[in-house]
Amino acid sequence: MSQKEIRVGIIGAGGIARSRHLPNLQKIEGVDIVAVCNRTPESTAQVAADYDIPKTYSNWRELIRQKDIDAVFIATPPYLHCAITLSALEAGKHVFCQARMAMNYQEAKRMYDASQKTNLKTMLCPVPAGIRGGAMMKKLIDSGYLGKVYNIQMTGFSSQYADASRPLHWRQMPEISGLNALTLGMWAEVLHRWFGYARRVTAQTKIHLPQRRLPNSDDWAKVEIPDTIGLVAEMMNGALTVMHFSGVTRFAGDNRCEIYGSDGTVIYNLNTDEIQGAQVGNQKLQLLPIPEELQQEWTVEADFISTIRDDMPVSPSFYAGLKYMEFTEAVMRSAHEGRSVELPFNG
Repeated sequence: MSQKEIRVGIIGAGGIARSRHLPNLQKIEGVDIVAVCNRTPESTAQVAADYDIPKTYSNWRELIRQKDIDAVFIATPPYLHCAITLSALEAGKHVFCQARMAMNYQEAKRMYDASQKTNLKTMLCPVPAGIRGGAMMKKLIDSGYLGKVYNIQMTGFSSQYADASRPLHWRQMPEISGLNALTLGMWAEVLHRWFGYARRVTAQTKIHLPQRRLPNSDDWAKVEIPDTIGLVAEMMNGALTVMHFSGVTRFAGDNRCEIYGSDGTVIYNLNTDEIQGAQVGNQKLQLLPIPEELQQEWTVEADFISTIRDDMPVSPSFYAGLKYMEFTEAVMRSAHEGRSVELPFNG
């Protein structure tokens, strides 16, 4: 990596920014975090003090206007991603955007289209799950270990929303999170990365706990984002994918991606990054160790800086984000309208 100085502004400094983006950016030589803007003046000042950031702003538009900032890290909830991205690109800033990409497909399309009109670098935050064994999975699939892929099954279970006494989370508020729900977008990103895109989606959703208290309030609110999603997707490669997500599953097992093909089976444990496989002639599944040269770690922040300094490939790109937002919206349309939805949206 070359040592061209990169000056970064941070917009949004919640959990992932504090745990990953800020400390990892500070480890990269020649990268200076020069400004931050968080949700409140108090939290902005605290982040600046914790990470020795010299400038603070009470409004993200003020931060973007600063000429001494080369790149912007957007780590806000989804409802701000589109507006900040469009403004940052217009101001000549490279953009790293936290997942999920946007509130809906329309916003994602605006972001993607704007990125295509500039030479600036744009990148999305990847899904942490599946990174360690991702290259191994691609090698198994592309080498024909499975033969022709027939069936794919993915689960995304948690107990995040199982406690009915917990207040409404911002991820359950469509005005903040948009059409994003549970880990649907995350696993869609993994599905696309390994197997390509879907041509048709049929889905059903359910809200098991339809009311929750508002945060820091005795008032109740209607829950509008589903806490359970089930879907079937016909893939462009002919495989049939079944995906099941729930935030109200107590004592669920590990989340897995199971792939069944004409010549073999591969199962990826998304919680432990263990891969099991077997081919025709084997007696049972066996552990497939990930070779050291194929093991991948979280290098997201350094990868983004490399795209700016050395014109390295971007992954995940804004196009990848556009496709998983398209998939997410297709799922929600299908459930809402009671019909299958064809993909892609634009022919």
